[in-house]
Amino acid sequence: MLIKVFVPAHITAFFIPKFHEDPLLAGSLGAGINLDKGTNVFVNIDEEGLERRVHITFNGEPVKKENAIISYSVANEVIPHKFTGEVEIWEYFDFPNGHGFGNSGGGALGTALSLAYAFKEKTFLQAAQIAHKYEVQYKGGLGDVIAQIHGGIEIRVKAGAPGIGVVDNILFEGYKVLAIPLGKLSTKEILDSEVVKLIEKEGTLALEEVLKQPRVEILMNAARRFSEMTGLLSGDMLEIAKELDRVLTLPSSMVMLGKSLFALLKENEIEKTKAMLEELSIENYYISDIYNQKPKVERWMGGSL
Repeated sequence: MLIKVFVPAHITAFFIPKFHEDPLLAGSLGAGINLDKGTNVFVNIDEEGLERRVHITFNGEPVKKENAIISYSVANEVIPHKFTGEVEIWEYFDFPNGHGFGNSGGGALGTALSLAYAFKEKTFLQAAQIAHKYEVQYKGGLGDVIAQIHGGIEIRVKAGAPGIGVVDNILFEGYKVLAIPLGKLSTKEILDSEVVKLIEKEGTLALEEVLKQPRVEILMNAARRFSEMTGLLSGDMLEIAKELDRVLTLPSSMVMLGKSLFALLKENEIEKTKAMLEELSIENYYISDIYNQKPKVERWMGGSL
């Protein structure tokens, strides 16, 4: 039985970390955007065997357990204890790992939902909570999983795992998302650093502003101020952002947390933006639609992986 799950990539515009000894109560407040590109997870179950074996690949390449500890942990909890056989999990990412597009959450959530669908022993929310738990425990992310199960342009107004935290959505129309991955940034290193206090202060101001006026233009302005005031957007990335702003109606900003930029584009801004990117010698970028649904879980009837 082959199962496929699509989980949208998630861009965090700004955030306020909320730590708690219970990972289901930890998470983040803030806002972000879900994209129609993201993570596709395929799971194959072979029930013949004398012992349990779990194999995980990233973009077709086998990964050691220590390099996929979140997904392996999720799988071991969702797979029933009594199961003996082989479970193969393939995770394919549209965006590069470590650049801030929620790949860790996408892999964890996709793994949880596909195995829950296969074994029918966990509900959607129960599976999502397991993904969130290990994301928090291993510092892959704080708010991606709960954002990814809601879709759209989301505001996280109460921290916690799916079913515990609360998410609202900003209504919008006519926007696409420009995403420019420029380099890796460790979520764990940022969350363990002194900058967290500044993130909490500036994130609170940004969230208050967006909740007062929940519009995309307020979101993008708040995101840009947050990224600059925390010092996370600086140097060459800030200079690129300023150049992009010359052809955009709304300011560009930094993806939290990755050395990547994003912007919301109107249809009539796409060609001007492409010309500016060419002028800046930036070839690696994505223009995506916004994904407004839950992750998609289904039996896979397609061809070979």
